[in-house]
Amino acid sequence: MARKWSKREERTHREQLKRLYVRENKTITEVGKILNLADSSIFDRLRRLGIPTVRTRKIRFNNRRNDIVIPSNRSDELAEFFGIMLGDGCLTHYQVSVTLGSKEIAYAKYVQGLLQRIFGGQPRIAVLSRGHTVVYLGSTLATGWLMREGLVRNKVKSQVDVPQWIYKSESYMESFLRGFFDTDGSIYKLRFGVQISFTNHSLPILHSLHRMLKALGYKASTVSAYRVYLTRIPDVKRFFTSVKPGNPKHQRRFRDIMRRSYSGNYTRL
Repeated sequence: MARKWSKREERTHREQLKRLYVRENKTITEVGKILNLADSSIFDRLRRLGIPTVRTRKIRFNNRRNDIVIPSNRSDELAEFFGIMLGDGCLTHYQVSVTLGSKEIAYAKYVQGLLQRIFGGQPRIAVLSRGHTVVYLGSTLATGWLMREGLVRNKVKSQVDVPQWIYKSESYMESFLRGFFDTDGSIYKLRFGVQISFTNHSLPILHSLHRMLKALGYKASTVSAYRVYLTRIPDVKRFFTSVKPGNPKHQRRFRDIMRRSYSGNYTRL
C-alpha cells in the first residue's frame, strides 16, 4: 500500500498534475515521462487526488481508435467477460474497468488478456494507493457497444439483468458463471460442510444466476440476503471441475478446504 502523503506533499502533487495534465493538456503517458513514473502510477495519482481523467480534452484525442475491434459473434470468452463485468466491472462513457483485490495480480493479468482478445487495444493494469488492482481499457467504441448490449454504469441503481443470449447454450452459461464467480463469488468452510456463494445487490442478476444453476442441474438455494448458494458437496465438486473458476485464489481455497476436510478423493482436484 502506498505511503500516506503529508498535506504539503498532497498539495505539491495536485498542483503538479493540474499543471501538466489539465492546464498543459498533456496525456498520462507524457506526464509519466516528465515525472519518470509509469502510466499506472500517474493514473493512480489522478484518481487519488480526484482529478478527472477526460480523454476528450487531450491533444490528439481520437474518439474512434483504430486498434479497437467489436465482437462480431457470441463466444464463451464474451460470456465470461459479461460475468466479470456484472461482478466487479465498471463502465463509464470513456472506459471499461474491472477492480480486483490487492492479491489478485495473476487474475488481473488473466482479465487483461481476455479483454485484449475481445476488443484489441492495450488494456492496462494499475495498482491503486489502497492496494486494489484495476484492469482498464479506454475506448468509447467499446463502452458504447457494451451499453447497447445491456451493461449499465450503475448496476445496483439500474437493477441490471443478464443478457438473454447467455441462456442459448450450456457453455455460455458456464462461462458466465465462471466470470461472475471469479469476481463476486466465494467458497468457504461450514461447520459440517462447504459452501459456494454468489453475491450481488442487483436482484435480477441473482435470480438469473439461480435460473442458470438450475438449468445446469445444480441444487441452488433461493435468493437470500443478496446471495445464492451451492452447499451440496457433489455440486461444489462439479462446479470446480466443470465451470473451472479462473481466479487462482478460489482454486487454492477449494483445494485447501477439500484437503483438510474430506478424503483423499478430492486432493487431486
